[in-house]
Amino acid sequence: MSQIICTDLALGYDGKTILSGLNFSIEKGDYLCIVGENGSGKSTLMKTLLSLQEPISGKIEFSDGLEKAGIGYLPQQTVVQRDFPASVWEIVLSGCQGRCGLRPFYNKEEKELARKAMELMGITQFRKRCYRELSGGQQQRVLLARALCATQQILLLDEPVSGLDPKVTLEMYTLIEKLNKEDGITVIMISHDLTAALKYADKILHIGENVFFGTKDEYLSSSVGRMFTQMNGGDE
Repeated sequence: MSQIICTDLALGYDGKTILSGLNFSIEKGDYLCIVGENGSGKSTLMKTLLSLQEPISGKIEFSDGLEKAGIGYLPQQTVVQRDFPASVWEIVLSGCQGRCGLRPFYNKEEKELARKAMELMGITQFRKRCYRELSGGQQQRVLLARALCATQQILLLDEPVSGLDPKVTLEMYTLIEKLNKEDGITVIMISHDLTAALKYADKILHIGENVFFGTKDEYLSSSVGRMFTQMNGGDE
């Protein structure tokens, strides 16, 4: 079942089109990596999927209930965000805000959801710790737990391993793969790490001067895929 369908999508900002003619669909359980040159529109596409900005033209269709339920989002961290003075529990639980509606408090079910998300991410022991005291990898786990509180359907991840050392990077990729393969959560991830994209994803969306959407194997055999992997040293 398609969770998101994008048809003849044109993206941009301030009235300027940076990407057009975009057609792709996301099926339940997909692991899609969005790749392409710097400035090609990857983050703009992510913001458009999150309804943070409108497409210039074309349309995005969501499956029933998905838009209302929300999409879990893990953005790139800024220096200010890394220094946020709140407890781990407060940050994870804040992922349930979209479920509260007009209710000014979290209920028992939402607190249990946050507890389970922390357990899944292996951060229960940090519950009372201040977020800014944690390492980069620990902070990313906290933000991923927060995203899981927003939805159990789709996770949008914008460079989730940026700035992490190789060991922690592998741990994050392993966690994301588990969420996809074992928990059935659809993953849409922007990545500059082409090797990782080709290792973990089952579908690739390449945007830029040339656009490609298809399976990993189709991408590797396409002209745009061959050229981009040669430029960036990616392999299976």
